[in-house]
Amino acid sequence: MSRKAGDRRTELLSAETGTIRKKWAGRISVALTYPNYYRLGMSNLGFQTVYRLINDLEDVVCERVFLPEQSTKRRNSIRSLESGRPLVDFDIIAFSIAFENDYPHLLTILAEAGLPLWASERNTPHPLIIAGGVTSLLNPEPIAPFVNCFLIGEAEAILPAFFDVYKEHACKEDVLEALAREVPGTYVPALYRVSYAPDGTIAEFLPEDDFPARIQRPFVRDLSSCDTRSTILTPNTTFDNTCLIEAGRGCPHGCRFCAAGFVYRPPRFRSRTNLEKSLREAALRAKKIGLVAAAVSDVPDIASICRSALDANVQLSFSSLRADGLRPEFLEILNQTGVKTATIAPDGGSERMRRVINKGISEDTLLTAVEFLVRAGIPNIKLYFMVGLPTETMADVEAVVTLCKKVKHRFLKASRKRQKIGRITVSLNSFIPKPFTPFQWVPFEDINILKAKIKHVKDGLRRVANVQVHADIPRWAYIQALLSRGDRRTADLLVAAHENSGNWARILKESVLNPDFYVYRKRSFDEVLPWDFIDHGIKKSYLISEYRKSLRAETTPPCAAGRCTACGVCKEDVFPGSASVL
Repeated sequence: MSRKAGDRRTELLSAETGTIRKKWAGRISVALTYPNYYRLGMSNLGFQTVYRLINDLEDVVCERVFLPEQSTKRRNSIRSLESGRPLVDFDIIAFSIAFENDYPHLLTILAEAGLPLWASERNTPHPLIIAGGVTSLLNPEPIAPFVNCFLIGEAEAILPAFFDVYKEHACKEDVLEALAREVPGTYVPALYRVSYAPDGTIAEFLPEDDFPARIQRPFVRDLSSCDTRSTILTPNTTFDNTCLIEAGRGCPHGCRFCAAGFVYRPPRFRSRTNLEKSLREAALRAKKIGLVAAAVSDVPDIASICRSALDANVQLSFSSLRADGLRPEFLEILNQTGVKTATIAPDGGSERMRRVINKGISEDTLLTAVEFLVRAGIPNIKLYFMVGLPTETMADVEAVVTLCKKVKHRFLKASRKRQKIGRITVSLNSFIPKPFTPFQWVPFEDINILKAKIKHVKDGLRRVANVQVHADIPRWAYIQALLSRGDRRTADLLVAAHENSGNWARILKESVLNPDFYVYRKRSFDEVLPWDFIDHGIKKSYLISEYRKSLRAETTPPCAAGRCTACGVCKEDVFPGSASVL
């Protein structure tokens, strides 16, 4: 047995001796499936949380399934990790999908499980195929023809009701209709009819019979009522035996490109008491603890909370930080954690561009943050930027180069005092318009223009010492834009990709469906968008207002959850006396 296999077996034995492992007899069996490799799946806190939530239900047993690192293309070749059972043996196959680029893997797993790809071709003996995850909150339509039911909402708020209804019905058709009627957040694509106008846009999206016209997203009001942390610790993850704890969900800053900042509204944080309790309990399981939030520096009392953990000899790490949240007491915490690299995301190079996207971080704040980080003993800095943002000009792209050189100057000045010079890594990503953001109507930038912008930044920084530039590949960003913004007809492209081993260049060239229609076309405000049937509580008029403000480079203050009704999410019943929410 290899060392890797031995480590994994040790992990499984540990799970079997705890409360997770249960016998199948008389229970609903669920194959929780992450459509990517084991290492990535087990690094995903949402996946781990859903695994525990399902297994916490008395009459349900859940086992994990991952994409094999080497495809055999044999039927029944994909099996569960816990018992080695083929997927066809399970009652439910539940996909947890975090990225649109994993959509093709969903088809790979169905095919290698020996199941028909199209939901319409699977009958009662076949497992029920359900899907959740952040992509379901945004736009499930590109994979709707393959999935029986989507769970559009936060798992803690939807799973118990889902299984209560599921176990009351023996027939698949009956359970799907009951779920659609009785469980908020469940979306059954087969019960909704889509028709198209002559110009290719959606003419109507209507439910059959009396099913809900819009799917309302259930969410957790009080985050402190949930236990969101790593269920299984394993060295075979990105974080290597680190216990992850969710410190906050959602983001108050309202960056106009960021879907998570809108579909997870209102932003919620764990109370200090709850977070300290979670840290103490996690310290009994692992020496390394990772705090997860859109920006950990936004969490109330985070510095003093971390101080207590460090005093208990716990090694801390953080998912992300904001430059304007690096106060002296928090920088001291970072210094004690032994962090070697800090990541800052200006996203835009110019002040104008950062106002357009409502980033809320000035150049002075950014440069001061870099200087403070280096002085605090963190030698390496990562900077994230996007190219192809709405209204962006080549002057804004040149501003990325200029800003990076200014960062290098401050970085070098602070490093010399410590007599140690680290490295600056610049990451360039193509902007992809996402559903439920103020930029959902704008087109994706032309691939050739994106290439030219990336080349401009690389050329401008090529001779700058200690600076490395990494960029994504625009043609792959094009595919993600297609899968992010497509409707049900996009499913035909995914099947073609599956049948042609992912040869997207050939698929896009030969397809009768014009992919540019979804990627390069600007939408009108009155167009029916593929994801309009999902109700996150956000008023479309608010998103339109934010888009118009972006064109004027006007900013919006951070979200004041519970004290503002501008976007429509916060109503009188959202925060009934919850002390854990700002």
